[in-house]
Amino acid sequence: MDDALTDIATRLRQGIARLQRRLRLSATGSISPAQVSILALLDKHESLTLGELATFEQVRPPSITPLVRGLDAEGLISSTKEETDRRSTRVCLTPKGRKELNTNRRRRTEFLEQKLLALSPADRAKAVELVAFLETLLEES
Repeated sequence: MDDALTDIATRLRQGIARLQRRLRLSATGSISPAQVSILALLDKHESLTLGELATFEQVRPPSITPLVRGLDAEGLISSTKEETDRRSTRVCLTPKGRKELNTNRRRRTEFLEQKLLALSPADRAKAVELVAFLETLLEES
């Protein structure tokens, strides 16, 4: 493998990971990043079982249960037993949960906006190019 490409890939991975951590910290609220991730999944998929949530989050099903209980206790999700299998629970986002998720997303966007405001016009133009690059890099093939 090309050492220069390996260096670029390593720096890109590290930079994205650092940015993700900073974004998580910028949007701290009453729920954890793992719970925000669950809200985002429910926003995308409407409703999921606990097993499906565990699969998406790449954790064991017992790890999802306390996160979901906390979200349910806060009124951010609602849960119902499956009609066909009463052992299975299906959860969905409530209007309060959608509001919390949107607040979290807004805080992250505001964090990035503040960072972009501090840049020169030339660096902002580079940021536009970087966004286009990342979108291309991450396109599903």
